[in-house]
Amino acid sequence: MRKHFFLQTALVLGVIGAVGCATVSGKGGQAVDPADYDETIRVACVGDSITYGSAIKDRKNNNYPVVLGRSLGERFEVRNFGVSGATLLKKGDFSYWDRPEFGGATQFNPHVVVIKLGTNDTKPQNWKHADDYIADYEAMIDHFAALPAKPKIWLCSPAPVYQTRWGINEMSVVEGVIPMVRALAKRKSLPVIDLYTALSGKPEMFPDKIHPNAAGAKVMAETVEAAILGR
Repeated sequence: MRKHFFLQTALVLGVIGAVGCATVSGKGGQAVDPADYDETIRVACVGDSITYGSAIKDRKNNNYPVVLGRSLGERFEVRNFGVSGATLLKKGDFSYWDRPEFGGATQFNPHVVVIKLGTNDTKPQNWKHADDYIADYEAMIDHFAALPAKPKIWLCSPAPVYQTRWGINEMSVVEGVIPMVRALAKRKSLPVIDLYTALSGKPEMFPDKIHPNAAGAKVMAETVEAAILGR
């Protein structure tokens, strides 16, 4: 199993290297400059339980969107629209499309949207609809892109899966979700925030092997902030 994990890690790093840099690739010039805005910059963090902050001690203060908001400062308003168990797939067993948070993120009319979905899509009952994944993801991108604020959008690769649990598995992340996200981002000229690489080799940050702890959430926040600000 350990040998298989490192083989899969090597594979995804190869994919990342072929498409762009190891942390953020895709559309250039998308960095947010606060000087370009005459109002508070609204950032919507769309995602699943990893965005929500499940299993994080003192989740309310340590989930990655909250940490990101503290770091970005008063010019930004960052909101957490994560939903535990949510899938990007419309036919998934708990589709983000059907959750109140999707409506909330829409009504928020953000200037920035960070999408981190895909982990729950790897569950067998969901991944049987894998052929719909790119179309559903593109539909979500187009939905947010059409909002009045015309937000800048970042896609995120899923975090590593350190042990198969609840049907969530590393192989489907590495061989399925990540290449699809990369291909879609390239076609849509959007940047990808590579949370997979940022969180790889850090099993100590994943107590249940799926969800990062507060230290992992801090790494996520730092990686997302660097992307948004173009560092």
